[in-house]
Amino acid sequence: MKAIITVVGGDKVGIIAKVSAFLAAHSINIVDITQTILSGNFVMMMMTDFEKADLDLDSARKALCEDCKSLGVEINVLNEKVFSEMHRI
Repeated sequence: MKAIITVVGGDKVGIIAKVSAFLAAHSINIVDITQTILSGNFVMMMMTDFEKADLDLDSARKALCEDCKSLGVEINVLNEKVFSEMHRI
């Protein structure tokens, strides 16, 4: 299963490193990633693959948000199919 992870918040050192380290620790592969600074806000979107993950989507969402709480960013984890349907024009 693939999932989309979005991260939005104030720009600071270590956001990509912390999120990536969490994903690697749980065998969640980053398939694609994009990030930018938009009006002073850090914005990142990742396509991830949960095929070999040791967590299900809901557990990963909760654990990632808790693990990255110190960063002061908003993190969302959505099933790729749900994300695609929500953003279909």
